[in-house]
Amino acid sequence: MELRILIAEDEPKLLTVLCDYFRSRGDIPCPARDGLEALALAETEEFDGVLLDIMMPGLNGLSVCRELRKDSDVPIVFLTALSDEEDKLLGYELGADDYITKPFSLAVLYAKLTALINRSRGSVLTGDRLAAGDIRVVLSSQTVTVGNKPVSLTPKEYSLLLCLLRNRGAVLSREQLLVKCWGYDYEGEARAVDTHIRRLREKLGPAAGYIKTVYKTGYKLEV
Repeated sequence: MELRILIAEDEPKLLTVLCDYFRSRGDIPCPARDGLEALALAETEEFDGVLLDIMMPGLNGLSVCRELRKDSDVPIVFLTALSDEEDKLLGYELGADDYITKPFSLAVLYAKLTALINRSRGSVLTGDRLAAGDIRVVLSSQTVTVGNKPVSLTPKEYSLLLCLLRNRGAVLSREQLLVKCWGYDYEGEARAVDTHIRRLREKLGPAAGYIKTVYKTGYKLEV
C-alpha cells in the first residue's frame, strides 16, 4: 500500500535523493523546501508520515512539529545533524516520534518511518479524529475519508463505523452493535446489521476488508 510522505528538507540534493528513494519504494513523496511550505502542505493534504529537517530557514523543524501536533498524530521523524541530547529531548517534548542523524542510511530511515506508520495505523487517534488504516473520521464535522477520498455515509452507517472504530479488534455481536450504535435493542431484527455492514463495506471500497465477519457471532474491525 503506497504511503504519502511529507519531506521537509532545505538541502536540494538531499531532498531529491529522499524523494527518489521513497518513489522507488512505490510511495508518494511530497517535498517541501522549508518549514512554511511544509505547514502549507499539511493544512491541505493528509499524510501517513512526516520527515522534518530541524535546521530550515524561515521556520525550523521544531516549530513545524509543534504546529502539526496541535491537531495531528501523524508519525514524525526528525532529520538532523545535531547530536546534542538537549535538542533531542526538546524534539520529543514537542511530539517527535524518532530522530535520525545525518549522514544516515536511506534503508534505515525508511524502516524507522514505516515501522512508526504501521504502529499508528493500528490505533485509534485521540481528540477530534478516529482512524484505522486508510480510514479517517473527523468527529466535529462527521466527515469520513478513505485514502484521502471522501465517503458519504448514512447516519446509521456512520454510527456503525464509529462503533467498530471505537471497539477496534473486539468482536461485537449483531445485538451489541444495535444497542451500541443506535441506543436501543432492535430485538428480532438483528440481521438488519448485516445489510448495513454490506452497504458500509461497499462504500469503504479498498478499506472494506478491515471489517471482518466472525462466524456465528458478529463483526470486528481489524487492520
